[in-house]
Amino acid sequence: MDLLFDINPGLIIWTVVSFLFFLAVLTKFAWKPILGFIDQRENTIRTAMEQAEKMREEAEKIAQEHREKIMHAEEECQKIIREGQLTAEKIKEEIIAQAKQQAQQELKKATDEIRKNMEEAKLILRREIADVVIKAVEKILDESLDETRHKKLVDSMIDQISSN
Repeated sequence: MDLLFDINPGLIIWTVVSFLFFLAVLTKFAWKPILGFIDQRENTIRTAMEQAEKMREEAEKIAQEHREKIMHAEEECQKIIREGQLTAEKIKEEIIAQAKQQAQQELKKATDEIRKNMEEAKLILRREIADVVIKAVEKILDESLDETRHKKLVDSMIDQISSN
């Protein structure tokens, strides 16, 4: 039991010398590669973070453009609806003199045409927005989509936009 707790100066000196030698070898041969690897990894992470920030800014810009387009489309739809309603009122007033039944038929026809035009405008806008998103995504990812993936992505974007 005493051997375990005895202090051996020779062993302490050789342990310190071995440790210092090992530390010197590590410092000389491993320290620079380790620091180089850490610096390289730090640069890689920094570059990835900068690219992610640029992509986020680009996505925000595209989203803002889409919101503006949607708002413009909604304004156009409201304008078309107002114009359609005015037209329907004029038609209604003119036709009431002739016959109430004929006026109701003309109003229905005008309303259906407005709805059809709105649906067509929405469909065209959705496709244009989907194409813009696809182009932006293709640009960001630097890869082109095959026809099947392109169609799936366009359909997905149209469904997503129509749900909003």
